[in-house]
Amino acid sequence: MGRRVMDMSEADPKGLIRESYRIDGITAPECRSIFLDWALSLKGNTDPREAMRAALAHYAGAADHPMTRVLSEGLLAPAATPSRRGRITRTAQTR
Repeated sequence: MGRRVMDMSEADPKGLIRESYRIDGITAPECRSIFLDWALSLKGNTDPREAMRAALAHYAGAADHPMTRVLSEGLLAPAATPSRRGRITRTAQTR
């Protein structure tokens, strides 16, 4: 059995990718900016790579669009490794 293709309502919850494809004359730098906003808008349990694949499949007919290139480049980038961020307090040691 094959992998389920993510629904676009899950892959693009705010419609940012959709709107980028509707903007006439949009440039690659503008698409990268939209891509960043899009990535930050994904829910925590959404796999960004699966969302990119879903968007690329949905917009397969727009191969020459700058957002298609941005999404494709996003898939080629190495996956980020989650790390713990923030300040560590020493409350336990001072008591």
